[in-house]
Amino acid sequence: MTTPALRTPGAPPPPDTPSATVPAPPPRLRRELRAVHALIHRDLLRLSTQRTHTALMLIQPVLYLFILGGGLAALIPHTTLGVGYQTYLFPGMLMMTVQTPAIMVGIRLITDRQSGYLRELLMAPVHRSTLLLGSCAGGTTVAAVQGAVLLALAGAVGLPCDPLLLALLLAGMILASFTITALSLALAVTLRRPEVFHMLLGLVMMPLLFLSGGFFPIENLPGWAHTLAAANPLAYGVDLLRRSIALRVPDQTAEAGLEWFGRQPPLFLEAGVLLTTGAMALLWAAHRFNRPE
Repeated sequence: MTTPALRTPGAPPPPDTPSATVPAPPPRLRRELRAVHALIHRDLLRLSTQRTHTALMLIQPVLYLFILGGGLAALIPHTTLGVGYQTYLFPGMLMMTVQTPAIMVGIRLITDRQSGYLRELLMAPVHRSTLLLGSCAGGTTVAAVQGAVLLALAGAVGLPCDPLLLALLLAGMILASFTITALSLALAVTLRRPEVFHMLLGLVMMPLLFLSGGFFPIENLPGWAHTLAAANPLAYGVDLLRRSIALRVPDQTAEAGLEWFGRQPPLFLEAGVLLTTGAMALLWAAHRFNRPE
């Protein structure tokens, strides 16, 4: 029998012993996912601590829904839209609710760059595109949470408390929130000053909202506005929500919204357009964000 070799006291163990094995570093994918989770958690913490700011952002769509919608409901006949005006206005107010926090993600990216926080964040051992993905996921989550708060008022505008209907509306809001957040980040990575960002938003956001069909039917707009509406991502989000309501409420008809060559596109095609637009905007933003500062 061969006796094991004696080891001098205090000498390091041989390399093949179990005590000498060095723990392997965490997989790269795990680090990337942890970074995304940390950014989502940061945005949720900010949402929970800024309750006053969140409440103020919810006041505007609520006022539009019950004051503007309640006032015009007596003037616009039910037969004109196929539904009551408050019910017609509800998808547009959901879109208004999710667009504000989604746009704030782009503003926060610019301010983080100016304050130096972004430079510290880039020191994390993850890809730059992962940080951008985490910011997009965080903004999408916050926007969907705020939209879900307004979604609780569905019964007040004449919609049934149908779990499937609420799930469809929530899914549509998540998809629209992702697209708006991605577009906001794509704009933010090209700008250096938040003042320019605010100025551009003031020029384009309100026209996009009015061209979305959230306040009045798109078919009542001039012909040139139909082309602009067909290129408006908010219009696809509003139409997606409104047609989801028509699927679950048989006695309410969906007013004709977006049309391609005189025909309304399928519901899943509209969802695909939103998803593709958001994905392409996020990929382009990641390409620009990967450039050295």
